[in-house]
Amino acid sequence: MGGMAGLEGIEQPQGHSRATAARWSPAVEDEHALKALELFGDPTEAEVPLPSRPESAATARRLTQVVVLRHWRLTPKLAEDAVLLVSELVGNAVRHTGARVFGLRMRRRPGRIRVEIRDPSRGLPCLMPVQELDVSGRGLFLVDKLSDRWGVDLLPCGKTTWFEMRVADR
Repeated sequence: MGGMAGLEGIEQPQGHSRATAARWSPAVEDEHALKALELFGDPTEAEVPLPSRPESAATARRLTQVVVLRHWRLTPKLAEDAVLLVSELVGNAVRHTGARVFGLRMRRRPGRIRVEIRDPSRGLPCLMPVQELDVSGRGLFLVDKLSDRWGVDLLPCGKTTWFEMRVADR
């Protein structure tokens, strides 16, 4: 992975650099992801409610990762893109809606996957030309670029922001 160079100093306690490397191994991340599934629920079975706080982005990312890789056995590349998009949509929901809770739902359809983030605000996210954006506004540009389709469905109370990605059916 690189980035370990700074840990070779003599003053490091024995095994320190190994421990640091281990902390970032995919297996450990996977463990966190499985734990998130246990704690919060499976978004393929029912909508998983998450508190509208920045740390929920990590939970949503982990749930997405474990579903795409383990349940659906899709590619790491697809998982990476889906995780990135979920992060952006959750960021939007947390930052802009003032709601206490949002919901995550994931569905597998023939030839595609669909991920939905539901929140109680009817304020629409807008896709702005990317040069006018600050860091926080890149989200929907990314969603537009990485997904095959995305949209917003207004509900009687709130909205669902969703994206779909094509997958090869094996």
